Amino acid sequence: MTSTAWPASCTTRLTELNEAATVELTAPGSADLLLDVLAADPADVHRFVDEHLAPLPEVTSVECLFATSLYTEGSRWRLGSLDPAQLSALGRRHGGAPDAEASASAPGEVDRALLDALAHDGRLGLATLAQRLDVSAATVRRRLGRLTRSGTVAFRRDVAPELTGLPVAVTFRGRAPVRDVNTLHRTLATLHGCRLVAAVTGTSTVLATYWLPGIGSVRQHETAMAARLGTLEITDRIICARTVKRMGHLLDRAGRRAGTRPVRSW
Repeated sequence: MTSTAWPASCTTRLTELNEAATVELTAPGSADLLLDVLAADPADVHRFVDEHLAPLPEVTSVECLFATSLYTEGSRWRLGSLDPAQLSALGRRHGGAPDAEASASAPGEVDRALLDALAHDGRLGLATLAQRLDVSAATVRRRLGRLTRSGTVAFRRDVAPELTGLPVAVTFRGRAPVRDVNTLHRTLATLHGCRLVAAVTGTSTVLATYWLPGIGSVRQHETAMAARLGTLEITDRIICARTVKRMGHLLDRAGRRAGTRPVRSW
């Protein structure tokens, strides 16, 4: 998306939209904003653009990329502060086979209330959730376990850039032959700081986002991609200047949570 100017009032309006899960202000380049939009289908995306983006006088153009395959995303990102033994113990604690019955059933009223509460604050304990939902802690534990095992919900951790030592976020767009796209993600995901790898529609076929320690690392990552992925052509590099909303949470200039506009994709 490009614009001639982007007043704070317009940014605020966008952060208040539930469909806009993440809103990033970018450094001067091919786009002024990056929005991650959650929608049920292309028709909902069209409605979002037509009703919410098009009426804004600052918006001069919009480009939509649909993720056709999501290979890795924020819930799989790790800071790297745990050693292998700790990771193994954590995996055993939270492991478990997928619940086929849970996968086949849509979330009920209690499930939706549970998801809404966690969207506001993912740190809420079982007792607090049970009190808010007026059910037992055992019910909350059972339903939450079913939702996580089925893949309906996933927990993720996001850390303020000043604490991670990774203050630079860059999104690469690229093209590769269709035959290679499904294998490229394995290499892209192994590069340090990987946050997102997706196959997308449009003039690009691959989109990858990284959190990096400095601007110099952008070229290092691109060089590594070129050396290891001969068929990948990088077509754009978009530097995030500031994230004002990430997965429903409003962030201050230091990247710390300042409020919540919950994502409600259910």
